[in-house]
Amino acid sequence: MIEITSKNTRIWSRLGPSGALGVAALELVAENPNVLMLTADLAFFSGLERLKEQYPDRLYNFGIAEQNMIGAAGGLAKEGFIPFASTYASFAASRCADQMRVNMSYMKLPIKLIGLTAGFGAGILGATHMSVEDIAIMRSLPNITVISPADCTEIIKSMLAAAGSSEPTYIRLTGPVNTPIIYKEDYEFEIGKAVPLVSGTDVCMIAAGSVVYQTLEAAKILEEKGISCSVVNMHTIKPLDTAMLDQVILSHKLIVTVEEHSIFGGLGGAVAEYIAGKNHNVGFEIIGMKDFFPCAGDYYYQLEQSGLTALQISERIVEKRL
Repeated sequence: MIEITSKNTRIWSRLGPSGALGVAALELVAENPNVLMLTADLAFFSGLERLKEQYPDRLYNFGIAEQNMIGAAGGLAKEGFIPFASTYASFAASRCADQMRVNMSYMKLPIKLIGLTAGFGAGILGATHMSVEDIAIMRSLPNITVISPADCTEIIKSMLAAAGSSEPTYIRLTGPVNTPIIYKEDYEFEIGKAVPLVSGTDVCMIAAGSVVYQTLEAAKILEEKGISCSVVNMHTIKPLDTAMLDQVILSHKLIVTVEEHSIFGGLGGAVAEYIAGKNHNVGFEIIGMKDFFPCAGDYYYQLEQSGLTALQISERIVEKRL
């Protein structure tokens, strides 16, 4: 049984997203004989080495053959297993698109696909490993739940929740090792239910993934400038928590989405599509990656290139309000 304590959240933060995946995987395999872990030659990188040692018959390595991995996951799901397949998000979303479309979207098989190093998590390896379009791809496929956890604690909670869901699910892991901590103690996590983190009156920032931390820091900067901000963690991008959206649209002057993803088709696009169908007089802004690939570099360098640091987010909001 995983205990969510202040000490454990610090440990998971140091391990980073892949380490948190490994913690959740070990728990799931120990508790449920139907859970299997599939990897595309990334067992060590996915934090699955301990699982490999303790449960060697529950981990399957498909090599660098991601399409085959999803096809096999479909077969395992048909036989009643709960397959968790993990690979780089850049490969999961695009290289496996056909297999996902058939096995997850059309057949509605309960495959759980984990996208490692989404956004800038592997930016040091260059554009080939930057997944800046995965949400857009996954959102466009019917029947697939899309989750972007805010920190390592939420990664673990989202994996445990996904294991208990019958829906095909994509979980994108963002952030560096020493991931900023959002949740220092246990909290209620439910797929499709956003979590309000800060309450304000002027601006509501809706974020997903590890940039939730940058958004919280931006709210502090704006508060010093006399701008009252709410911050909402919209960890589930599909289906959106429309009840939460209705609430913040009516109570704020400006809605701002923040994401470690292209400004096309991601969280911002999902929220914009919802607002467009409503007759609300509310300002709206999408903060994310513009139409380019950043130069190779570490996580924080790429955040700055893309205008996603706390200071840059706060400056965008000040400009928008002026």
